[in-house]
Amino acid sequence: MHTETVVLRRSLVFLTALTVVLFSIAGFSQVTLNQVSSDPFTNSDSQHATEVEADTYSVGNTIVTAFQQGRFVNGGGSSDIGWATSTDGGKTWQHGSLPGITKIEGTGPYDRATDPAVTFDAAHGIWMIATLPLSSTGRPVPPMLISRSTDGINWNDPVIVGPNFTLPDKTWVNCDNNASSQFFGHCYAEWDDNGSGDVIFLSTSTDGGLTWGPPVQPATGPIGLGGNPQIKPNGTVIVPSADAFLFSIIAYGSSNGGASWSAPVTVANYNSHAIAGGLRDLNLPTAAIDASGRVFVAFHDCSFRTNCSANDIVLTTSTDGKRWSRIKRVPIDPVTSGVDHFIPGIEIEPGTSGKTTHIGVSYYFYPQANCSQSTCQLMEGYISSSDGGHTWTAPVTLAGPINLNWLANTNQGLMVGDYQSVSFVNGMGHPVFASASAKVGTMFNEPMFSPTTGLLDGIGLYTSDNDRIVPDSHSDHPPRTTPAHAR
Repeated sequence: MHTETVVLRRSLVFLTALTVVLFSIAGFSQVTLNQVSSDPFTNSDSQHATEVEADTYSVGNTIVTAFQQGRFVNGGGSSDIGWATSTDGGKTWQHGSLPGITKIEGTGPYDRATDPAVTFDAAHGIWMIATLPLSSTGRPVPPMLISRSTDGINWNDPVIVGPNFTLPDKTWVNCDNNASSQFFGHCYAEWDDNGSGDVIFLSTSTDGGLTWGPPVQPATGPIGLGGNPQIKPNGTVIVPSADAFLFSIIAYGSSNGGASWSAPVTVANYNSHAIAGGLRDLNLPTAAIDASGRVFVAFHDCSFRTNCSANDIVLTTSTDGKRWSRIKRVPIDPVTSGVDHFIPGIEIEPGTSGKTTHIGVSYYFYPQANCSQSTCQLMEGYISSSDGGHTWTAPVTLAGPINLNWLANTNQGLMVGDYQSVSFVNGMGHPVFASASAKVGTMFNEPMFSPTTGLLDGIGLYTSDNDRIVPDSHSDHPPRTTPAHAR
């Protein structure tokens, strides 16, 4: 295991992309970042130094994040899954690579690894990182591995979740940390099997991730990917997910601790602008839950833009997982701005709900949607609301401009991640995201970053309450004809 303390910092100063006076930030946005990790591998068949696709989870002052290290071009996955942990609210970080997974790391049996997700089981005091192991020859593999730790720093060899599947994809895990729930300490693992057309499966653990129950399909055997279990205070689980063709968001759930899962309902249909420059993006939903049990789902959508000219980040909410609100735009900039927003991560500060729900959303964006691989300028941004999404602060630019040629390549596009993530510590948002600078020869420079001190809320200045969907809005690209598969 490679471990060290990192205090590398970059002070990044960039002009914001907002040019309309009512939505502009005065002057420049300055955010000091920690580089929280770096790709330690040197194997010749993947791209170094690259890190992509971070998930995070926080408890108290501790933030744990996991991500891919050394991304492959073809066949999916990376050299191993990296982790980084801060125990002082993001000021300093320790980092390393998970043991027992890949041959490249040196102690595991699998060829590659991908799709990390992080959670904490409060009932058993266990941190978990879910990983999808891959075979470079296409042989069946377990649908998920669970790495466990009591401190987020020292990680055990992983536990296998379920029997082998042909082409498992898009792993996720979350735990019921509601002490009043009858299912307190239940943890829920979710994945799909692309070998069967993205059929969805879930498995449940009640012992801190040591053992897992048999795979269970939701009623009617739905197909989809990217499910993200959210647990209400009473223990009911709601799982927002993309459908297999990335045409809509669906949701299903369980009210009996994962013994069975309901048939899905439609949350929303996608209308999306095709992201320019060859950037990889699946538009998977990102989800969070407030203290009352209201689930928030975010994704990118062009319904508010004339001719689907660019994407906004939009939200929909539900208290029961069956009835969902109409999508509402996050007012990062005006609908006439030409700015394109995508790959969001959403989190809600624990303990907040109702009119004081504290929402943080991180996202990537292009200042100009109409660009090419040579002209697109990729940026990272953050915006927040302290009143449940009624009003929003001015957005903050965290990183960029990033030249797309600095990013890891895959057979599905240039990659920063199929998702990103933000967590709260003491009321401050802590996104973790991939950024990049120019390559040195053939060596990439695409590590993980996070704000050094966290992001405080400003004044809620902007609202989208009066924004309306453009009549007859629709995507500006053809629909998929095969189930999505992206590892």
